[in-house]
Amino acid sequence: MLKCSVVLLISIFTVFIGKASAIWCYQCVSTQPGCGTPFNWLWHWTKICPEDDDVCVKIIEKKNGLETITRDCLSSMLGLRKDIPPDRYEGCRPAVVDEKLANYVNNSIKELDIYRNYYDSTTWCFCFLDHRCNDGYKSGYSLSLILLLGTLLSLFN
Repeated sequence: MLKCSVVLLISIFTVFIGKASAIWCYQCVSTQPGCGTPFNWLWHWTKICPEDDDVCVKIIEKKNGLETITRDCLSSMLGLRKDIPPDRYEGCRPAVVDEKLANYVNNSIKELDIYRNYYDSTTWCFCFLDHRCNDGYKSGYSLSLILLLGTLLSLFN
């Protein structure tokens, strides 16, 4: 009986420890080796996001068949990007079009992309249920949930 209660206590602690600490996210751009569509997690370090309620993001920007992927914490993108979708739950959404962006700018340098209309499509993917979750389009269960279910199965066997 003591063994069962210790295992149950450890599993409950493991489930809730992820909620108390900040999330870890990959931080890279697809122009770096290993950060493209076949993501190589061995090449890139993770970053502990500065906010307690932070979210990992993966931004997919497409232009004429070329794809640029950016991975980072949402709090790092808040000051840089104005096309973040308001719905920041798990999943992917198209970027928001900012109607007021660069209205009062008179600039003849077309390479600056002040209107943010260079890319044909921009998609934001959000995840926060597991550490390092912005590595790709995986649809799986969190490690804590799998550990809890394994512990419960071992208790009943």
